[in-house]
Amino acid sequence: MTTNHHEPKSFLLQIESSEFWSGDLGLTLITISLVVFIFVILPLAEVGLPGRFVLDLVLVGLMVSGALRIGTNRVTTTLAIIVLLTTLIALWASLAHPTPFLQRLSTSLLIVAFLLYIRIVLLVMFRHGPVTWSRIQGGVSAYLFLGLVWASAYQLIEQLHPGSFRFVSRPESVEQLSAKLAYFSFATLTTVGFGDVAAVQPFARSLATAEAIVGQLFPAILIGALVGMAMQSHPKS
Repeated sequence: MTTNHHEPKSFLLQIESSEFWSGDLGLTLITISLVVFIFVILPLAEVGLPGRFVLDLVLVGLMVSGALRIGTNRVTTTLAIIVLLTTLIALWASLAHPTPFLQRLSTSLLIVAFLLYIRIVLLVMFRHGPVTWSRIQGGVSAYLFLGLVWASAYQLIEQLHPGSFRFVSRPESVEQLSAKLAYFSFATLTTVGFGDVAAVQPFARSLATAEAIVGQLFPAILIGALVGMAMQSHPKS
């Protein structure tokens, strides 16, 4: 029996990522990275201290491995990886050369990338197996990604139609704008709005209303789905 020594690297990567995600370690690392990004990196960016480059690379790396883990077919997996890597490059380019075109392009790609992140996390969460603490962390990650999706959508609206949002203090850079709108997004997602950032443009208000509704429905649906999984995996007496 002969062994094929020219096995495709993509297949080897898929095996390695499968082993990595099989223990739910990927979900835990994503949750930690998101918490650091939202509660540390974004506030630092608002006061003018950059520090997101490494974390962006970590998140993309985790999601690429997740895409390899749950890819339904090679074409879908390849497209997902291309989108994630293109988003990373466009984001870094817009930070290095903040032209209006690059900023709008990177923001648009971020929306698509975050939606892909949610899909990858949910597919890993709801694969066959018992409900573990890591899967619950995956639910938290998906909820946080929802806030980032809306934050990016708000940013795109503000970039296309300046003045769509009212700020107590106007952001002086794209990093400050991202941080302020992420703060507004999570305040809206949890329906805790403090009023220091407000949507004034009609479409921005519609998005804020939609986010508030999703913010209430998503946890209820997610908890119900996890309870259903736990009941199915529990041995019947």
